Amino acid sequence: MRDNNNTREGERISSLKQQPQQVPMSLKLIDSCLRLSLVPLSFATIWLTVTNHESNPDYGSLDYNSIMGLKYMVGVSAISAIYAIFSTVFSWVSCLVSKAWLFFVPDQVLAYVMTTSVAGATEIVYLLNKGDKIVAWSEMCSSYPHYCSKLTIALGLHVFVLFFFLFLSVISAYRAFSPFDPPCDSQTNIDA
Repeated sequence: MRDNNNTREGERISSLKQQPQQVPMSLKLIDSCLRLSLVPLSFATIWLTVTNHESNPDYGSLDYNSIMGLKYMVGVSAISAIYAIFSTVFSWVSCLVSKAWLFFVPDQVLAYVMTTSVAGATEIVYLLNKGDKIVAWSEMCSSYPHYCSKLTIALGLHVFVLFFFLFLSVISAYRAFSPFDPPCDSQTNIDA
């Protein structure tokens, strides 16, 4: 029985080597559309954040350079937009499409980096709106309402980009792991 299982396993492996895994065209189209839609959303986030500034006669000027976390958000948005452009182009190059790991690893990394960026930007927007009385940080949105509203919109766009990256990471994980069979149950192997 054990030799029979080894023979089946060998046949399955040789058939996998002969037939490259084809990604369904609808999945490839969804993948490309998501990647392309990341670009304008990321650039809109960058533009809203970088051009956001407001002056107050009592407290002075507030702009994107005043808060380090916003620089991180802009950097992550720029990296994700550039990656989305290149990965969209490369996803249609036939020799790279079969290399699912080339998309899986960067998609996962960018999804995690985007998560940290959204978390940091959310904390910034929260502190601007509510302040933190324990550390004597007063809320600033009553003094800079235009700045806070533009930053909230930029954060909303950044959250959309995060959700797109999370969905892309699921798609790339499916593409990377679908050629493999699920692990077999040791009990089933003994009974067969």
